[in-house]
Amino acid sequence: MAEKKQINRREFLESCGILTGAAIISGATPFAASSLPAKDEKHRVEARWYEKQPHKKVKCKLCPRECVVDDRERGYCGVRENWNGVYYTLVHSRPCTYHIDPIEKKPLFHFLPGTIAYSLATVGCNVDCKFCQNWQISQIRPEQVDNLNLPPEKVVREARRAGAPTIAYTYTEPVIFSEYMLDTAAAGRKAGVKSVMISNGYIQAEPMTDLCQVLDAVKIDLKAITEKFYREVVAGELKPVLDTLVLLRKLKMWTEIVYLVVPTLNDSDAEFRNLARWIRTNLGKDVPLHFSRFYPQYKLQNLPPTPVKTLERAHDICQAEGLHYVYIGNVPGHRAESTYCPYCSEVLIRRRGYLILENRIVDGKCPNCQATIPGIWH
Repeated sequence: MAEKKQINRREFLESCGILTGAAIISGATPFAASSLPAKDEKHRVEARWYEKQPHKKVKCKLCPRECVVDDRERGYCGVRENWNGVYYTLVHSRPCTYHIDPIEKKPLFHFLPGTIAYSLATVGCNVDCKFCQNWQISQIRPEQVDNLNLPPEKVVREARRAGAPTIAYTYTEPVIFSEYMLDTAAAGRKAGVKSVMISNGYIQAEPMTDLCQVLDAVKIDLKAITEKFYREVVAGELKPVLDTLVLLRKLKMWTEIVYLVVPTLNDSDAEFRNLARWIRTNLGKDVPLHFSRFYPQYKLQNLPPTPVKTLERAHDICQAEGLHYVYIGNVPGHRAESTYCPYCSEVLIRRRGYLILENRIVDGKCPNCQATIPGIWH
């Protein structure tokens, strides 16, 4: 494979319309294994989840792809390299971007509302969604951008300096930089800084279990409720994501779900109903579900934005199926951005976009009927 043009960090950010460390991005193609060596050998850190194979091959055990990688080649994600029979991550302590975001942007609505998160990402991803918002960084390799040097302890210091109670691993796919996330979250926990993972959930049980020892919340992008959508639009599989959600429930990890509603592809009443029933049966009624509005981008520029009426239909179907906390996102000012008590219908948190206009939850309870509202409020 021909090497792509290398750019420095400023050129990359300018190409995305970013003048700070923010990642507001829109992909390219998934990575096949390649013999391109890492740009700087000193940045290699041995991977945590893999098995050695005969003939200097390795088998990655991080995500369900289980890439078998030859010597001097990389896995699908493009950020893990076999070097002489030892598997390395090439992005530990090397984020390509960072920004201070409201926690509502993740979105996490039942986790420290009104606070900010020190948010970071490395390049790379283990799927190739045709609607990827951040494809300029999810679908490139580490050597194609001038990465930052931010070891875990420095990330924690920067978060505290910014007044952020939380570090968010986000923008691309944190599964592919799990070692960095694990070490940073562990350092954060020692310093009293929380950590949240914003993920596609395409990960094996062992690394997810390890990560849950140091994470405080996980937001999962459930792309659809059909294998067909995952196969044709995501280049992944549905079942491992559902397995991750069940595991998070078993581990008692606070979890919220986002479902991007893509016109004609995952927006039928039957899909919304099946989604609600699966969540209710396997995770319970109290898991927040966010229906997010699609906008045309990357490889799906031929489709229109999601009609608001479709989002409202999804919302109403899932509420009718018994889910307690169903939200509509990417429609600023919509009443379904706010949190309501499922027992007395009192407005608990009034939102507009990422702004908290009013938060009436007291000690995790509805001020009107005293019902417990699940979440992490302090």
